[in-house]
Amino acid sequence: MKKLMLALITVLVALGLALSACTPPADRDVEATTTVIGTTATKEATTETDNQVTEEATEVPEEPTIEATEQVIGQSTKQTDGETVTITLWTTESETNGGLQFIQSLTDNYTTLNPNVIFDVISKNVETLREDFLTPGPAGSMPDLLWTVNAHVHPFVDAELLMPIDNRFDLEKYVEPASTGVQLGGQTWGLPITSGGHLMLIYNKDLIEKPPRTTDELIEMGTALTTGDQYGLVYNQTDPQWLVPWLGGFTGSVFAEDGTTPTLNTEEMVSALQFLYDIKTATPIIPEDSDYEGAHILFTRGRAAMIINGDWSLSSYERAFGDKLGVARIPQVSATGEWPHPYTSGTYLMFPVNTAADQALSDAAMDFAEFVTNAENQGLLVTELNRLPTLKEALEAPPIEDDPVLKGSADQMIVGRPEPTGSELRCIWDAMRPAMQAVLAGNKPPEEAAADMQEAAEICIEGLEE
Repeated sequence: MKKLMLALITVLVALGLALSACTPPADRDVEATTTVIGTTATKEATTETDNQVTEEATEVPEEPTIEATEQVIGQSTKQTDGETVTITLWTTESETNGGLQFIQSLTDNYTTLNPNVIFDVISKNVETLREDFLTPGPAGSMPDLLWTVNAHVHPFVDAELLMPIDNRFDLEKYVEPASTGVQLGGQTWGLPITSGGHLMLIYNKDLIEKPPRTTDELIEMGTALTTGDQYGLVYNQTDPQWLVPWLGGFTGSVFAEDGTTPTLNTEEMVSALQFLYDIKTATPIIPEDSDYEGAHILFTRGRAAMIINGDWSLSSYERAFGDKLGVARIPQVSATGEWPHPYTSGTYLMFPVNTAADQALSDAAMDFAEFVTNAENQGLLVTELNRLPTLKEALEAPPIEDDPVLKGSADQMIVGRPEPTGSELRCIWDAMRPAMQAVLAGNKPPEEAAADMQEAAEICIEGLEE
C-alpha cells in the first residue's frame, strides 16, 4: 500500500509541474499583445508571438508587463474576443506621403489590442479604387472596409454598394463640414477621418500685424498696402474655386438643396462678382491679372501682404516665412455678416454592404472605425501627417491649439462647406469660369454673367442626364 501511495503522489506532482510549465500566467497575454506593435499584422505574426510567449513566459518580469498594458490600452476602444476575423481594407493612401504607413500602424495597434482581428491593407490610386469597387470581382476579392475620399460617395451610393451609418455612430462628435460631407438622400455614408483642401487667408506678418476680420477692414488695409509694385491681396483670378467662398459669404450657393439644381443666376452671385470686380477697380487692392502661379510668386517674394490659397500650400509658405507666416479666415462679408464658405474635402471610412452579411466582421469593422477616430489617434494625424482631424475634441487639443498655422487653418475649415460630389459640379465649374473671367476683365456686367452661368450649367447637366 505504501508503494502504491508513493507512486500516486509522484504522478500527481509530475502532472502539476507539466501543467504549470504549459500554461502562461494571465498577464502574459498582455505582454504578447504588445510585441506586435510596429509590425504588419498577419496571421503568421500572431502565431509567432504566441510561440514566443510560451518559450519565454518565465523570463518576463511583472512590472514591464503592467507598463505595457497602460501604454496600449490608452489608445483602445474595447477588447473584442472570439473567432479570427480578417478585414480587407482598401485605401487611397500611399507610401509617398506617409499615409499608408500610418494606416498600417493603426491596424497593427488594433490587432495588438484585439488579436483575433487582422487586416489585409491594399493601396490603390483614387481612380483605380473607384473602378475596382464599382466592378465587383470574384467572391472574396472585394473589400470589407474602405478608407477613401468623399468624392467616391456619390457613385458608390448610386450603385447601392455602401451601408448608411447614421444609427451606428455618434456623428455629433465630428465637425459639421466633415460629418455632412458624405450625406446623400438624408443619410450619412461614411465616418470622417480628416478634413481639409480648403482655401484660407494667408498673410505676411512682416507687413501685417493683425489680419482683417471683415471685408471693410480688408479694403482699408489692402488700400494702404497697395502701392507701386506691391499689393494688399493676391489670389487666383482665373479659377471659380476662388469665387465660391465669396458666393457663400453673400449667402449664396451653386446648388439648390437637392445638390443638383444650379442656382447661379441669383442676386447673391451678382453681389459676389461685383465685390471681386470692385476690389480690382473701384478700390484696387489686387493686381490687374494673376493666375495661381502669379499670385504665389508675388506673395512669396514679399510683393503681396496677403494671399487666398489652400491648405496644400502651407508647407511651402512655412519654409519661406517661418514664424512670420499668419493664417486666418477669409474676412467676413461686411454687407451680410456672413463668413465666406470655402469648399472642404476629406477622407472617410465607408462600409460596403457585403460586410453586413458577417456579423463578427461588421462589428470588428465598426469598432476599428471608432478606434481610428478616437482622440488619441486623431491627434496622431496632426503630429505624424500634419492633417486636420474631424473629431471636435481633437481640434481643441494641444497639437492644434499650440500651432498658430494649423489653428488658423482649422478655424477656417469649420466654417467651410463640403464640396459637392456629384458629376454636376463639373458643369458648374465649366459654366462659371468664362463668365467670371469676363466680369473681372471688364467685358461683361455681373448680372449678365450670372445669367450666362445658369444657362450654360443647365445645358451641361441636361447632357449628363441624357
